[in-house]
Amino acid sequence: MNTHTCLALLIVTAITLSHNAFAQDINLPAPKKTGGKPLFEAITERISTKDYSDKEITRQELSNILWSAYGFNRDDKRVIPTSGNHQHLSVYVFLKDAVYLYEAKANKLIKKADGDHRRKVGGQDFVYITPVNILYVADGSKNVGTDSHISVGCAAQDVYLACTSLGLGTVVRTGGINADEARRLLKLADTDEPIAAQTVGHAKNRTLSAVLEGK
Repeated sequence: MNTHTCLALLIVTAITLSHNAFAQDINLPAPKKTGGKPLFEAITERISTKDYSDKEITRQELSNILWSAYGFNRDDKRVIPTSGNHQHLSVYVFLKDAVYLYEAKANKLIKKADGDHRRKVGGQDFVYITPVNILYVADGSKNVGTDSHISVGCAAQDVYLACTSLGLGTVVRTGGINADEARRLLKLADTDEPIAAQTVGHAKNRTLSAVLEGK
C-alpha cells in the first residue's frame, strides 16, 4: 500500500469517525397506550417538579411522553385539540447532545442541531441538569391567535399526566426561554412563536408519592 493510499484511507476514516460522533435521527419504540395509573389518580397526584437528578429517561418513556403531547390517536387527528384542526404546533426535544423535532407519524426524532442547547429553553439550573426539555412552537401563519396557547396547555397537561403515571417529574414554564436564540438555532420562520417549554426527568431524592405525603 503506497503513501497516497494510506493517506486517503486515514482521511476517510477520520471523516467517518467525525460523522458518527454527532447525533443522528432517533427511531422511537411504539408508544404504550394502555396501563399506567387510573386517570383520576394521576390527576390527584399531578404536581410541578423543580428538583431533578441527571438520570436519563428511557426511549420508551420518551416515546410515551411525546405521543401524549402531540401524537395521533386517529389516522388524521391528534391527541390534543388544535384550532380548526390546523395541527399547527411543532414539538422540539432538547437533549444533552442534540435538538430534535418530534415527527409523530413516523414516531421518530428528526435531528435539527448538534450540541447541548438546553440553556436556550430556560434559565433555571434544573433545565441544564434534566436530560429532556420540550419546546412547543406554534406556526403563526395559521392565524389562530391565542388558540395556540390552548393547544399547548392541553399538550403540557397530557405530559403532566403521562409523567405522573410513569413516576417521572415535569414542569411547564414560559419564563427563561430565549426565543431569539431558539429561532436562529431551529431556523424558525418569523411568524413561528415559541410558546412554552416543559422539563421532564426524574425527581431528585424522593418520589412523587413522598412529596404528596409531605416527606
